[in-house]
Amino acid sequence: MKKITLLLVFIGMITLQSCTVNEVRDENDNDTISEVFEYSNVDLTSGNGYNQILDFPHIIYSSDMVLVYRLVGGGSAGDVWKLLPETYYFDDGTLDFGYDSNFTQYDAQVSLFGFDLPGLSNANKLDQVFRVVVIPAYFANKSAAGKLDFKDYNAVKEHYKLDAAKVTKVEM
Repeated sequence: MKKITLLLVFIGMITLQSCTVNEVRDENDNDTISEVFEYSNVDLTSGNGYNQILDFPHIIYSSDMVLVYRLVGGGSAGDVWKLLPETYYFDDGTLDFGYDSNFTQYDAQVSLFGFDLPGLSNANKLDQVFRVVVIPAYFANKSAAGKLDFKDYNAVKEHYKLDAAKVTKVEM
């Protein structure tokens, strides 16, 4: 009986010893970074159906989150960017026009929609500037709990440590 008990104790010690794991895990994903592509001289006209495809310089992961911003102004405090979709209304509350976007792994599409697009000012249709912010899924999921205001480009830029010097500029 002593031999069986001793054997069971020995097997138990081996089993418990093998359950110990001393792995060092790196919680930082150092090769996954957010990036920004800037597209200037984008024209949204009847000739292109008020749509423009913004081809990415490289394929992104299908799990990445993509935010599209439009440059709406600027001044001494810096550029002002608005997150799409962006909608403008007449004084009576009816739809005037707006901008929308969608994306794939290869590109983003920006669109102009509204009531009277041919009559819309060229300032709203021609020479538009868009920034596409690609956020890897790991970071997107992590920040969802932090309730980051994605409408605020500067908050997104600060949170994801987007370097203005590393913006990839793409001419249209």
